[in-house]
Amino acid sequence: MSADKIKVAFLDRDGVINKEVNYLYKIEDFEYTENCIEGLKKIKELGYEIIIVTNQAGIARGYYTEQQYQKLTDWYLNDLKQQGIDILDVYHCPHHPEGKVNRYTKKCACRKPMAGMIETAKNKYDIDMSISILVGDKLSDIESGIKGGLFETACYLVNTGHKIARELKMKVFDDLIDVSNQLNLKE
Repeated sequence: MSADKIKVAFLDRDGVINKEVNYLYKIEDFEYTENCIEGLKKIKELGYEIIIVTNQAGIARGYYTEQQYQKLTDWYLNDLKQQGIDILDVYHCPHHPEGKVNRYTKKCACRKPMAGMIETAKNKYDIDMSISILVGDKLSDIESGIKGGLFETACYLVNTGHKIARELKMKVFDDLIDVSNQLNLKE
């Protein structure tokens, strides 16, 4: 890794950072997944910057607004900061092809499993994709990471959100601390 390149852990939000709640936008409904804080701290200790990449179809479907989404985002970023965890950036996709809000109703390049949010981050930051990772709770997260230039072996599924079938060919990790322990073994 060159001195100016960074390694990044791209993390899905719903089911990875916070417990899965359909169309989460209220602060009072936000709850961290099991071992999230400890896992995030360990990932940071291993030298990763953290970028959150999250689909937010609830905006397109009219369940909540961009402003409500941003209020929740600002709240949990501040809460994480108070716990010693700085997040480099957050990207969200407000689109869905079956939305109800016209300006967000479309197919786009940013909605996972597409790689638009990862591509945008790569254009903004000097990321070494050969040593960066992605953690998600759905196969669409993993597909997005691979399309975005991450190695398949650097994409981790966790079982803290959508329950992933254990019959998959790839390993499924219990939570973020389980992933961070695996990353520590690779160091």
